[in-house]
Amino acid sequence: MTTPATRSVTAKFVTGSTLRHVINMTAASSIGLIAIFVVDALNLFYIARLGHIELAAAVGYAGTLLFFTTSVAIGFSIAASAITARALGAGNMALAKKRAGASLCIMGAASLLMTVVLFPALGWLLAGLGASGETLALALRFSQIVLPSLVLLGVGMGLSALLRALGDGKRSMYVTLGAALATAVLDPLFIFGLGLELDGAAIANVLARGVMVAVGLTALIRRHHLFAWPSKADLRDALPAFFAIGVPAILTQVATPFGNAVITKAMAGYGDDAVAGWAVVTRLIPVAFGVLFALSGAVGPIIGQNLGAKRFDRIGQTMRDALWVTLISVTAAWALLALFHNPLGNMFNANAQAREVIDFFCFFVAGSFLFNGALFVANAAFNNLGYAFYSTALNWGRATLGVIPFVWLGSHWYGVKGIMAGYGLGVMIFGVVGIWLCFRVLNQLAQKNAGKHGV
Repeated sequence: MTTPATRSVTAKFVTGSTLRHVINMTAASSIGLIAIFVVDALNLFYIARLGHIELAAAVGYAGTLLFFTTSVAIGFSIAASAITARALGAGNMALAKKRAGASLCIMGAASLLMTVVLFPALGWLLAGLGASGETLALALRFSQIVLPSLVLLGVGMGLSALLRALGDGKRSMYVTLGAALATAVLDPLFIFGLGLELDGAAIANVLARGVMVAVGLTALIRRHHLFAWPSKADLRDALPAFFAIGVPAILTQVATPFGNAVITKAMAGYGDDAVAGWAVVTRLIPVAFGVLFALSGAVGPIIGQNLGAKRFDRIGQTMRDALWVTLISVTAAWALLALFHNPLGNMFNANAQAREVIDFFCFFVAGSFLFNGALFVANAAFNNLGYAFYSTALNWGRATLGVIPFVWLGSHWYGVKGIMAGYGLGVMIFGVVGIWLCFRVLNQLAQKNAGKHGV
């Protein structure tokens, strides 16, 4: 007998317009993600209102370091979504539930292990980024409060990814939107109302992650019933598939914060003002280009379900649709950043050097996100098609060969503007190569599949 719970778990992406699926999933994901990023920017805005440049720089250093841990959580969430979406696309609902439960358990355990390993090394890592003196002490305290909540972040992101794998973009949005709204309320309360300043921002961050988990569990278990406690056999069965995608996906994701760390280190040579300007830019990026971050997460389940159903024609069309969305969203965001560069600098109390970093990004570097977006989309395809190594190679190539020499030369010749220019130039090559390689892989898979079926 078919129950309501069983009917709610369906492979919705294997039929209908791929463009509609891309737009609907991206729009739903964008709202939640951009809300989080806006609140993160407000967090820095509140800290900047306190009038101490060391506080803003401390948030910049801590944010760069904690971005590594977030990237690991993102990598694992990609694996959770991919293996669950494949089971859904193949029509195996029992396996999908087991894979969802196993994924959450693996993510929770891995996040806890990472917290235990990193916590004693926080001071050394922050100093390695260039933090020193009072700024180092502040960044360390912020990180020590936030890092233990990595388990909540990992599970919360896993829940959001599993809801996307189902095609429930709306409730996936609620997970991130709930965290954003909690932060929006708690930030000013703790920073100003209770006078906790930087500590208050960190505490609000932790509590918001708890909200994320509560909302996600409610949607996944009570609404969709897409969860089964994994047995030891289920875990053993899921681990190879999970880590085959998760490990390369993590390596892919941590390449971005590695590149950001290189830039932070370069900015540190120009003082706390330059680092504070870079901290503003790192918060503007996800707000302005939140559609790109949402798009890369949105197309993954669409590709995964159609891979399970062997619909390679729909996978190719999904990629083309995603590139059109990239072009339109980046063009609009770049225009808005250039138009409002001055109010943005004023909002964060940016002085001359910090404003120089912000303005140069808004006018010139923002345009390079067209290629970043193309690379994001290609990486999503590689991760879900079983070619995660390609996304790892491309992202690390972009973070090393596409950042280090460009940033070093730019700093040498043009100071902080040169650093920002180097950050934008390197991605162009890797974005083009990524898309070319992605369609090449798709054609090979389609031909192989046609051969197996005698077409």
